[in-house]
Amino acid sequence: MFSKKKKNDNENPLSGNQSEEQVNVEQSNDEVANKETNATHDEASLPEPPVELSAEEKLQEENAALNDKYLRLFAEFDNYKRRTQKERVELLQTAGKDVIVSLLTVLDDFDRANKSMENATDITAVQEGVQLVHSKLKNLLLQKGLKEMESMNLPFDTDLHEGITNIPAPNEALKGKVLDVLEKGYTLNDKVIRFAKVVVGS
Repeated sequence: MFSKKKKNDNENPLSGNQSEEQVNVEQSNDEVANKETNATHDEASLPEPPVELSAEEKLQEENAALNDKYLRLFAEFDNYKRRTQKERVELLQTAGKDVIVSLLTVLDDFDRANKSMENATDITAVQEGVQLVHSKLKNLLLQKGLKEMESMNLPFDTDLHEGITNIPAPNEALKGKVLDVLEKGYTLNDKVIRFAKVVVGS
């Protein structure tokens, strides 16, 4: 009886050791499986290598980029053209504004002169008033760059004068020169804006 017990006792430890080895093998298998799963996951998360484009695809991309750049430049130029056209129209509409504003004071003087002439008895005072207004107007226009041409007794110049008629010159020295001015000529900032209408000696 005792020998059977001992035999049974010896068998139990062996079966226990076998169970532990099986557990260790299963754990090892699980670890290997986990490593393989992680490796597969890491491989899946890696970025894909860049795809090489063919020469035709590269040319298509370059063409699209150039076309986009062209469209942007065209739009910018169109906006610039519209803006400059608008500014030009506004400039033409307001170009003479400062001159007109400055002439309003002269217009006021003429209004006062007309009103004073209604009951004026002293002609001399009226004449002096008109001369003052005329002088004021000339000075104001001079400040704006307007100058009156000097033409009398000067050689006839087609760049400055418009010959209306010829008359015999009183002497040889006045031949081909201006003998009379029918309408004064003017320059604005040294550029002729009205030719002087003159009579020329022949």
